[in-house]
Amino acid sequence: MKGVVVKSTGSWYLVRDEEGKLHRARLRGKFKLKGMKVSNPLAVGDRVEFDVETTGEDTAVIHKIEDRENYIIRKSTHKAEHAHIIAANLDQALLIATLVSPRTSFGFIDRFLVTAEAYGIPTVIVYNKTDLYDEDMQEYQRQIAYLYERIGYKVMAVSAHTNEGIDELKELLHGKTSLFSGHSGVGKSTLINLIVPDLDLKTSEISGFSDKGVHTTTFAEMFEIDPETFIIDTPGIKELGIVDIPKQELGHFFPEMRERLNQCRFNNCTHFNEPGCAIVEAVRKNEIALTRYESYLSMLQGEDNRK
Repeated sequence: MKGVVVKSTGSWYLVRDEEGKLHRARLRGKFKLKGMKVSNPLAVGDRVEFDVETTGEDTAVIHKIEDRENYIIRKSTHKAEHAHIIAANLDQALLIATLVSPRTSFGFIDRFLVTAEAYGIPTVIVYNKTDLYDEDMQEYQRQIAYLYERIGYKVMAVSAHTNEGIDELKELLHGKTSLFSGHSGVGKSTLINLIVPDLDLKTSEISGFSDKGVHTTTFAEMFEIDPETFIIDTPGIKELGIVDIPKQELGHFFPEMRERLNQCRFNNCTHFNEPGCAIVEAVRKNEIALTRYESYLSMLQGEDNRK
């Protein structure tokens, strides 16, 4: 039988077959990704082949993982030198961000965008909690939107409290498999509850002590909204380490840098302090945003972003 993994809880998986029936399944033996050390060989969104066991316990065994079209990956928080696959076979990713309660840093946004670019996943930046903005913050959010829209990313402003932008968000999701990601507390589960009220996902208040969210989503899980429309809810991410992107290729995953890479004096330019660097010159001319360039340097130097 064939199906899609809709939930992962570690050693057991929930698989949805082609008729929509759910099966509790486990992996047969050990699966390894070629050339990759991962803490989870199987992720939500993976397409698999499985057999239903005849033990009478209504369980199944997965014996094949089909090749992935793409995936979002991050450094593992539990195993050093390992990576963790957040979800696979996505049509798009929605990065839920906030300017307040908690604040999403440019560094975190840019790391997510680079990861999505590296694996060919279109990404939309969704700023939530706009009902908390004063006039200055609304203007600041418009400036951020312009920064990212001019390099090709769609940016939305929504409020789960006032329903601002929710209809547009629903339209964006139609007919696609979409990943919802972001820090804890940015409102991923609240937004999904608005879109699909029947799910009634757990939500939590922001911690007043740290202004950070409390984890309410323990495992990634896929939900069907309509036929052919799926949402993947994920646990909040504190930090997002870049995985398996060689430093000399990092600039290729910044769209505004990519179009200028052949203009540098040296072919092996790292865009740091080399003479005749087209990227540094573009930053000086404000053709590349300073915040984006700072994110690039942070990734180049291998710094983790925990903000």
